[in-house]
Amino acid sequence: MLSAHCLKIAITARLLAMPKTQSAQLAMTGKQKAILIVLLGAQFMFAVDFSILTVALPKIGSDLGFGLDSLQWVSTAFALTAAGFMLLFGRIGDLVGRKKLFLIGMALLTVSSLVGGLATSPELMIAARVAQGLATAVVTPSGMALITTSFEEGPLRTKALGLNGALLSLGFAGGAVLGGVLTDLLSWRYDFFINVPVGVALFFAGTAVIKESVSEDRPKLDVPGSITVTAGLLAFVYGITGAEREGWGSPQTWGTLLVAAVLLISFYVIELRAAAPLAPVRILKANSVKFGNLGGLITFSMESALSFLLTLYLQQVLHLNPFQTGLMFGFLGLGAFLGGTFASKILARTGSKGGMVLGLAVQGVMTGVLFLLGENKTMGIAAVLVTTFVGGFGHVLAIVSYTVISTSGIEDSEQGLATGLAAMTQQIGFTLGIPVMSAIAASQYGELKNGVASKAGVLDGTTFAILVDGLVVIAGALVIAVLLRSANSGTSAPVRAASDEEEPSLTAAH
Repeated sequence: MLSAHCLKIAITARLLAMPKTQSAQLAMTGKQKAILIVLLGAQFMFAVDFSILTVALPKIGSDLGFGLDSLQWVSTAFALTAAGFMLLFGRIGDLVGRKKLFLIGMALLTVSSLVGGLATSPELMIAARVAQGLATAVVTPSGMALITTSFEEGPLRTKALGLNGALLSLGFAGGAVLGGVLTDLLSWRYDFFINVPVGVALFFAGTAVIKESVSEDRPKLDVPGSITVTAGLLAFVYGITGAEREGWGSPQTWGTLLVAAVLLISFYVIELRAAAPLAPVRILKANSVKFGNLGGLITFSMESALSFLLTLYLQQVLHLNPFQTGLMFGFLGLGAFLGGTFASKILARTGSKGGMVLGLAVQGVMTGVLFLLGENKTMGIAAVLVTTFVGGFGHVLAIVSYTVISTSGIEDSEQGLATGLAAMTQQIGFTLGIPVMSAIAASQYGELKNGVASKAGVLDGTTFAILVDGLVVIAGALVIAVLLRSANSGTSAPVRAASDEEEPSLTAAH
């Protein structure tokens, strides 16, 4: 409740600080503020959940009897279900009601968190994590769709999505810190228990303030499409996470990814012929949806990879402990929060395409310069603090832009699908970046002694992977600058049969 109160104060303060003309444009009703606090609180909670167990995993393993080869399933079980079912539940929300699905997901998260905190065996822990991932797949797209349908396309929606992006990154960065504090001071079980009172509060608040949002046109669910896309996404995420265990050269890794490719191609073919497709191809092929989600995939995957690489650098090269490492990422969270609060002003001047290109460019440059990191502790800490702060600002500007782009020009009846795609991109990005960049880093470690790289080897590997990370983000900015189309108008028609419709700029709308 304290965090919700602080969020309300922050929103009100930002509105009061604006010029009168802009404040009038961005003025929210009391009802809208209440809805936004509930929805942002839920999104922040799920972002924290993604990273809160990072520090606690070794302790969970020793307390519950996980083997070294099975402990990773505490994270993998969550990632699999969260990414695998995201698109399906985004579409189901369009058909049965987004509020209803949001409340079901919050109830599931609350119960599964209680079960996780009380778990006494590996099996019960994995079951709880599967349920938490499923709750994430239910709530995230429905929550985002409720935001986009509660605020008309334009300044207010951009402001709401800016705060959403800020809290997502703040939650992801702060989750590891919170998890470390709770684990050290109390027990890893409180990493789960903390969700229970928050989940109950958000459930009842959502019941009271959120208005039901459902598509007027309610066709039958596309069962063949649902099965193939869910199975394909599950196989894809399993293959990516398996690469960390088996290596990228493993037949199991490539076999699983091949199965994923076949299933996802089958899904596309099914959608071409389905009378009521789960994801109409006209939307999948829309320029704004394609390149908006590409930008989202790049910014999420490369930022999560950067966090992983910097953790290796800070702990194994500079010898910081886990708690100190977590505190270092607080500057990233602060930069991210500022990026979200200023995103609407920046997009008013640059348009959503310009905002994405600018955000990716800032993130990429701030990442790339970390290639120069060395063994000097003072210089290394200062460099990480400055670059992650500025890079975090750019990262969230890119997040807000990709969310605006990938959900603009889409009818309200299909906002669940659009936000489901955007949320799925986020989850896959979180899952994809770390194994890819860890493999690149490992290629530069040099000779290992008893399976452990030397300090110099870790420095060489992490800085090389950081350089690659930055170059990928800059390349993404260039691709989007060239290939993402922008209309000259701030208004947009919904994406219909004309799948190549231009992505609306927000400039005129502001």
